[in-house]
Amino acid sequence: MEGFVGRYERQLDPKGRVALPPTFRNRLEPRCFLVIGQDKCVVVVTASVAAARGEETLQAVKRGEKTMSELRALAVSMTEVTVDGQGRITIDENLRTYAGLLPGAKVVVSGAFDSVEIWEPGRFERMLSAGTEAIAGSES
Repeated sequence: MEGFVGRYERQLDPKGRVALPPTFRNRLEPRCFLVIGQDKCVVVVTASVAAARGEETLQAVKRGEKTMSELRALAVSMTEVTVDGQGRITIDENLRTYAGLLPGAKVVVSGAFDSVEIWEPGRFERMLSAGTEAIAGSES
């Protein structure tokens, strides 16, 4: 599988940088895009996925499935970043605030097939638990 999978514990440095897992770096180097994600995480995507998501959002607005406010929020939040020589990306202050990520604190970096998500650990555990329960289904 070529997608992003797995879960990794990391820590933001005081400048808001996080080291990407080595298995993710080669698909995100030298540049990638950060954007607000559902459930208050930061999403990391390749340039081609960023372009496709932008086009999908434009088309959804034209069909009346999304609002211009949603389009604006997505476009304004998207930032281009480069992966540095140590495999780190810098998460800007607005995205860190949105996701509840604090410099110097632990974060979870997880694969989501076509993207990477960066989470505040407590929020990640709640989302993971809810998803696991939904997959497991109800007990008889």
